[in-house]
Amino acid sequence: MTLVIGLTGGIASGKSTVANMCKEQGITVIDADMESRDVVEPGEKAYDQIIEHFGKGILLADGTINRAKLGEIIFNNKEERMVLNGIVHPAVRERMNAKKEAAAARNEAILIMDIPLLFESKLTNLVDRSLLVYVDETTQLKRLMERNQYSEQEAISRIQSQMPLKEKRILSDRVIDNSGTPEQTRVQLYRILKEWGFEEKKED
Repeated sequence: MTLVIGLTGGIASGKSTVANMCKEQGITVIDADMESRDVVEPGEKAYDQIIEHFGKGILLADGTINRAKLGEIIFNNKEERMVLNGIVHPAVRERMNAKKEAAAARNEAILIMDIPLLFESKLTNLVDRSLLVYVDETTQLKRLMERNQYSEQEAISRIQSQMPLKEKRILSDRVIDNSGTPEQTRVQLYRILKEWGFEEKKED
């Protein structure tokens, strides 16, 4: 029986770092963001549905979707955003479920589903346990400004567009505090994985 863990976090909380630590242990990680990019590639059903609704004006010269242009349309229009989500989200779920079933067929002990909007999009029914990568607000702001070269106001507005990490903390089964060093984060991750039945790989 494969234990499916929903890995989540917030912008600049270090979720990708933890996902990579899991990959180093040979754990399969299914990335929702990557899947959402793949489902809108030419030839995919969701791609055709998006063009049908939004028109060919959102395409780049090579036939791929101009994400910036589509983003502008949906950013200020709730109805259009709901239409896009109604196309993309089911397609992403379908792909993630197929990969989940493949991991279960391989008898993998643990599978990570990397889902940034695990709680916001009410996707907890896809996973058995939830694991949050947490940092305090000051650390989150500082890291985001350094990483993306944002002004303080730009960084704050992006953080505030998401569910606060302290709210996600209440909803999560386990929390990794990523405010310290990578090694401290790794120790917490391995402890939780062991508790959930996964034995870490030892270096030869």
